[in-house]
Amino acid sequence: MTLLSPTVDETVTARTLDGVRDLPARPSLRDTVSQTRTMAWRAVKKMQRNFEQMFDVTIQPLLFTAMFAGIFGGAISGDVSSYLPIIIPGLIGQTVLTACVATGVQLREDMDKGVFDRFKSLPIARIAPLAGPMLADMLRYLLAAVLTFGTGIAIGYRPGGGVLGVLGAIVLAVLAGWSLAWIFAWFGTVGRSAQGVQGISLMVMFPLTFLSNAFVPTETMPGWLQAFADVNPVSLVISAIRDLANDGAVTANVGWAVLGLVVVVAVFAPLAVRSYGRKM
Repeated sequence: MTLLSPTVDETVTARTLDGVRDLPARPSLRDTVSQTRTMAWRAVKKMQRNFEQMFDVTIQPLLFTAMFAGIFGGAISGDVSSYLPIIIPGLIGQTVLTACVATGVQLREDMDKGVFDRFKSLPIARIAPLAGPMLADMLRYLLAAVLTFGTGIAIGYRPGGGVLGVLGAIVLAVLAGWSLAWIFAWFGTVGRSAQGVQGISLMVMFPLTFLSNAFVPTETMPGWLQAFADVNPVSLVISAIRDLANDGAVTANVGWAVLGLVVVVAVFAPLAVRSYGRKM
Protein backbone atom coordinates (compact mmCIF):
# COMPACT_ATOMS: atom_id res chain seq x y z
CA MET A 1 0.00 0.00 0.00
CA THR A 2 1.52 3.33 -1.11
CA LEU A 3 0.37 6.75 0.05
CA LEU A 4 -0.16 9.11 -2.90
CA SER A 5 -1.61 12.38 -1.66
CA PRO A 6 -4.04 13.75 0.90
CA THR A 7 -7.41 14.90 -0.38
CA VAL A 8 -9.36 16.32 2.57
CA ASP A 9 -8.79 16.19 6.27
CA GLU A 10 -10.91 13.04 6.63
CA THR A 11 -9.33 10.90 3.86
CA VAL A 12 -6.08 10.12 2.10
CA THR A 13 -5.60 8.71 -1.39
CA ALA A 14 -3.59 5.49 -1.39
CA ARG A 15 -2.65 2.79 -3.89
CA THR A 16 -3.78 -0.60 -2.55
CA LEU A 17 -4.03 -4.09 -3.99
CA ASP A 18 -7.49 -3.12 -5.20
CA GLY A 19 -6.25 0.02 -6.97
CA VAL A 20 -6.24 3.67 -5.96
CA ARG A 21 -8.76 4.37 -3.22
CA ASP A 22 -9.67 7.03 -0.68
CA LEU A 23 -9.01 5.73 2.84
CA PRO A 24 -9.88 7.31 6.18
CA ALA A 25 -7.10 9.54 7.48
CA ARG A 26 -8.01 8.45 11.01
CA PRO A 27 -8.72 4.71 11.23
CA SER A 28 -11.87 3.66 13.03
CA LEU A 29 -11.80 1.57 16.18
CA ARG A 30 -12.55 -1.52 14.12
CA ASP A 31 -9.67 -0.75 11.75
CA THR A 32 -7.35 -0.07 14.68
CA VAL A 33 -8.15 -3.47 16.22
CA SER A 34 -7.65 -5.20 12.87
CA GLN A 35 -4.32 -3.44 12.27
CA THR A 36 -3.16 -4.25 15.79
CA ARG A 37 -3.91 -7.92 15.17
CA THR A 38 -1.92 -7.76 11.95
CA MET A 39 1.07 -6.30 13.78
CA ALA A 40 0.69 -8.97 16.46
CA TRP A 41 0.80 -11.65 13.77
CA ARG A 42 3.96 -10.07 12.38
CA ALA A 43 5.54 -10.26 15.84
CA VAL A 44 4.54 -13.92 16.20
CA LYS A 45 6.18 -14.75 12.85
CA LYS A 46 9.36 -13.01 14.04
CA MET A 47 9.36 -15.22 17.13
CA GLN A 48 9.05 -18.33 14.96
CA ARG A 49 11.99 -17.32 12.79
CA ASN A 50 14.20 -16.22 15.71
CA PHE A 51 13.54 -18.85 18.34
CA GLU A 52 16.55 -17.74 20.41
CA GLN A 53 14.38 -14.80 21.45
CA MET A 54 12.26 -17.35 23.33
CA PHE A 55 15.07 -18.68 25.52
CA ASP A 56 14.12 -16.36 28.40
CA VAL A 57 10.68 -17.99 28.59
CA THR A 58 11.66 -21.58 27.73
CA ILE A 59 15.11 -22.40 29.13
CA GLN A 60 15.17 -19.89 32.00
CA PRO A 61 12.07 -21.22 33.82
CA LEU A 62 13.52 -24.74 33.80
CA LEU A 63 16.94 -23.69 35.10
CA PHE A 64 15.75 -21.18 37.68
CA THR A 65 13.08 -23.45 39.13
CA ALA A 66 15.51 -26.34 39.59
CA MET A 67 18.35 -24.17 40.94
CA PHE A 68 16.48 -21.80 43.23
CA ALA A 69 14.42 -24.55 44.83
CA GLY A 70 17.53 -26.58 45.61
CA ILE A 71 19.66 -23.64 46.75
CA PHE A 72 17.20 -21.73 48.94
CA GLY A 73 14.74 -24.45 49.96
CA GLY A 74 16.65 -25.80 52.93
CA ALA A 75 17.82 -22.39 54.18
CA ILE A 76 14.43 -20.66 54.06
CA SER A 77 11.81 -23.37 54.62
CA GLY A 78 13.82 -26.29 55.98
CA ASP A 79 13.39 -28.47 52.91
CA VAL A 80 12.70 -28.15 49.22
CA SER A 81 9.12 -29.46 49.28
CA SER A 82 8.06 -26.84 51.85
CA TYR A 83 9.68 -24.09 49.82
CA LEU A 84 8.00 -24.94 46.50
CA PRO A 85 4.64 -23.21 47.30
CA ILE A 86 6.66 -20.04 47.92
CA ILE A 87 9.23 -20.17 45.12
CA ILE A 88 7.07 -21.39 42.20
CA PRO A 89 4.70 -18.38 42.20
CA GLY A 90 7.70 -16.15 42.91
CA LEU A 91 9.58 -17.50 39.91
CA ILE A 92 6.54 -16.99 37.70
CA GLY A 93 6.52 -13.31 38.63
CA GLN A 94 10.28 -13.06 38.15
CA THR A 95 10.26 -14.84 34.78
CA VAL A 96 7.35 -12.83 33.40
CA LEU A 97 9.03 -9.57 34.46
CA THR A 98 12.28 -10.64 32.82
CA ALA A 99 10.39 -11.41 29.62
CA CYS A 100 8.93 -7.89 29.69
CA VAL A 101 12.41 -6.42 29.24
CA ALA A 102 12.55 -7.81 25.69
CA THR A 103 9.49 -5.75 24.73
CA GLY A 104 11.30 -2.43 25.00
CA VAL A 105 14.56 -3.74 23.53
CA GLN A 106 12.90 -5.20 20.44
CA LEU A 107 10.81 -2.07 19.98
CA ARG A 108 13.96 0.06 20.02
CA GLU A 109 15.68 -2.30 17.56
CA ASP A 110 12.78 -2.00 15.10
CA MET A 111 12.88 1.78 15.40
CA ASP A 112 16.65 1.84 14.84
CA LYS A 113 16.37 -0.37 11.75
CA GLY A 114 13.89 2.01 10.14
CA VAL A 115 10.99 -0.44 10.22
CA PHE A 116 8.67 2.17 11.67
CA ASP A 117 9.68 4.67 8.99
CA ARG A 118 7.78 2.48 6.54
CA PHE A 119 4.74 2.44 8.81
CA LYS A 120 4.67 6.24 8.68
CA SER A 121 3.72 6.13 5.01
CA LEU A 122 0.75 3.85 5.65
CA PRO A 123 -2.71 5.10 6.62
CA ILE A 124 -2.82 2.93 9.74
CA ALA A 125 -3.42 3.66 13.40
CA ARG A 126 -0.25 4.97 15.00
CA ILE A 127 -0.85 2.77 18.06
CA ALA A 128 -0.97 -0.48 16.03
CA PRO A 129 2.82 -1.01 15.58
CA LEU A 130 3.23 -0.51 19.36
CA ALA A 131 0.23 -2.48 20.62
CA GLY A 132 0.64 -5.38 18.19
CA PRO A 133 3.98 -6.70 19.50
CA MET A 134 2.79 -6.26 23.09
CA LEU A 135 -0.27 -8.37 22.29
CA ALA A 136 1.94 -11.06 20.75
CA ASP A 137 4.22 -11.06 23.80
CA MET A 138 1.33 -12.41 25.86
CA LEU A 139 2.13 -15.76 24.26
CA ARG A 140 5.61 -15.54 25.78
CA TYR A 141 4.22 -14.83 29.25
CA LEU A 142 1.81 -17.75 28.89
CA LEU A 143 4.64 -20.09 27.93
CA ALA A 144 6.79 -18.91 30.84
CA ALA A 145 4.01 -19.45 33.40
CA VAL A 146 3.06 -22.89 32.07
CA LEU A 147 6.67 -24.13 31.99
CA THR A 148 7.38 -22.85 35.50
CA PHE A 149 4.31 -24.58 36.91
CA GLY A 150 5.16 -27.72 34.94
CA THR A 151 8.74 -27.82 36.22
CA GLY A 152 7.56 -27.24 39.78
CA ILE A 153 5.05 -30.08 39.55
CA ALA A 154 7.78 -32.33 38.14
CA ILE A 155 10.00 -31.76 41.19
CA GLY A 156 7.22 -32.19 43.75
CA TYR A 157 5.05 -29.06 43.85
CA ARG A 158 1.37 -29.85 44.42
CA PRO A 159 -0.80 -26.73 44.03
CA GLY A 160 -3.66 -26.87 46.51
CA GLY A 161 -5.83 -24.68 44.31
CA GLY A 162 -6.23 -27.46 41.78
CA VAL A 163 -6.66 -26.97 38.06
CA LEU A 164 -8.88 -23.90 38.35
CA GLY A 165 -6.53 -22.23 40.80
CA VAL A 166 -3.53 -22.82 38.54
CA LEU A 167 -5.42 -21.57 35.48
CA GLY A 168 -6.43 -18.42 37.37
CA ALA A 169 -2.82 -17.89 38.44
CA ILE A 170 -1.62 -18.27 34.82
CA VAL A 171 -4.21 -15.79 33.55
CA LEU A 172 -3.16 -13.28 36.21
CA ALA A 173 0.52 -13.78 35.33
CA VAL A 174 -0.16 -13.12 31.64
CA LEU A 175 -2.15 -9.97 32.43
CA ALA A 176 0.61 -8.84 34.79
CA GLY A 177 3.22 -9.32 32.07
CA TRP A 178 1.19 -7.28 29.58
CA SER A 179 0.62 -4.51 32.14
CA LEU A 180 4.23 -4.29 33.36
CA ALA A 181 5.50 -4.40 29.77
CA TRP A 182 4.20 -0.84 29.32
CA ILE A 183 7.02 0.33 31.59
CA PHE A 184 9.64 -1.20 29.34
CA ALA A 185 7.82 -0.15 26.17
CA TRP A 186 8.17 3.42 27.39
CA PHE A 187 11.89 2.84 27.93
CA GLY A 188 12.06 1.58 24.34
CA THR A 189 10.56 4.78 22.99
CA VAL A 190 12.77 7.16 25.00
CA GLY A 191 16.05 5.22 24.85
CA ARG A 192 18.67 6.12 22.26
CA SER A 193 19.80 2.56 21.50
CA ALA A 194 18.77 -1.04 22.15
CA GLN A 195 21.77 -1.50 24.46
CA GLY A 196 20.80 1.57 26.44
CA VAL A 197 17.20 0.40 26.75
CA GLN A 198 18.37 -2.99 27.97
CA GLY A 199 20.64 -1.39 30.58
CA ILE A 200 17.88 0.86 31.91
CA SER A 201 15.38 -1.99 31.92
CA LEU A 202 17.67 -4.28 33.91
CA MET A 203 18.28 -1.53 36.47
CA VAL A 204 14.52 -1.39 37.03
CA MET A 205 13.80 -5.10 36.67
CA PHE A 206 16.26 -6.33 39.31
CA PRO A 207 14.99 -4.10 42.17
CA LEU A 208 11.37 -4.88 41.31
CA THR A 209 12.15 -8.61 41.38
CA PHE A 210 14.52 -9.00 44.32
CA LEU A 211 12.98 -6.26 46.50
CA SER A 212 9.74 -8.24 46.58
CA ASN A 213 8.31 -11.33 48.24
CA ALA A 214 9.31 -13.55 45.31
CA PHE A 215 11.99 -15.50 47.18
CA VAL A 216 11.62 -14.69 50.88
CA PRO A 217 8.84 -13.45 53.18
CA THR A 218 8.92 -9.68 53.54
CA GLU A 219 8.65 -10.03 57.33
CA THR A 220 12.34 -10.91 57.45
CA MET A 221 13.35 -7.60 55.82
CA PRO A 222 14.27 -4.31 57.57
CA GLY A 223 11.28 -2.04 58.14
CA TRP A 224 12.02 0.47 55.37
CA LEU A 225 12.68 -2.32 52.88
CA GLN A 226 9.57 -4.22 53.90
CA ALA A 227 7.47 -1.09 53.34
CA PHE A 228 8.70 -0.91 49.73
CA ALA A 229 8.37 -4.64 49.12
CA ASP A 230 4.78 -4.72 50.37
CA VAL A 231 3.63 -2.07 47.85
CA ASN A 232 5.79 -3.36 45.02
CA PRO A 233 3.44 -4.32 42.14
CA VAL A 234 5.45 -7.51 41.66
CA SER A 235 4.83 -8.49 45.30
CA LEU A 236 1.12 -7.85 44.90
CA VAL A 237 0.96 -10.06 41.81
CA ILE A 238 3.01 -12.86 43.38
CA SER A 239 0.86 -12.85 46.54
CA ALA A 240 -2.24 -13.12 44.37
CA ILE A 241 -0.72 -15.96 42.32
CA ARG A 242 0.12 -17.82 45.55
CA ASP A 243 -3.42 -17.45 46.84
CA LEU A 244 -4.88 -18.74 43.58
CA ALA A 245 -2.44 -21.59 42.98
CA ASN A 246 -1.90 -22.77 46.57
CA ASP A 247 -5.39 -22.23 47.99
CA GLY A 248 -7.68 -21.68 45.02
CA ALA A 249 -8.95 -18.54 46.76
CA VAL A 250 -9.76 -15.15 45.27
CA THR A 251 -8.55 -13.01 48.16
CA ALA A 252 -7.96 -9.33 48.74
CA ASN A 253 -4.46 -9.86 47.34
CA VAL A 254 -6.01 -10.55 43.94
CA GLY A 255 -7.93 -7.30 44.10
CA TRP A 256 -4.87 -5.31 45.15
CA ALA A 257 -2.83 -6.94 42.37
CA VAL A 258 -5.38 -6.00 39.73
CA LEU A 259 -5.58 -2.47 41.11
CA GLY A 260 -1.79 -2.16 41.08
CA LEU A 261 -1.65 -3.32 37.45
CA VAL A 262 -4.37 -0.85 36.48
CA VAL A 263 -2.32 1.96 38.02
CA VAL A 264 0.81 0.85 36.13
CA VAL A 265 -1.07 0.82 32.82
CA ALA A 266 -2.76 4.15 33.57
CA VAL A 267 0.62 5.79 34.18
CA PHE A 268 2.94 4.17 31.64
CA ALA A 269 0.64 3.42 28.70
CA PRO A 270 -0.03 7.13 27.99
CA LEU A 271 3.67 7.89 28.46
CA ALA A 272 4.65 5.17 25.99
CA VAL A 273 2.00 6.13 23.42
CA ARG A 274 2.86 9.83 23.62
CA SER A 275 6.59 9.24 23.31
CA TYR A 276 6.05 6.74 20.52
CA GLY A 277 3.80 9.18 18.67
CA ARG A 278 6.53 11.80 18.71
CA LYS A 279 8.98 9.33 17.17
CA MET A 280 6.45 8.42 14.47
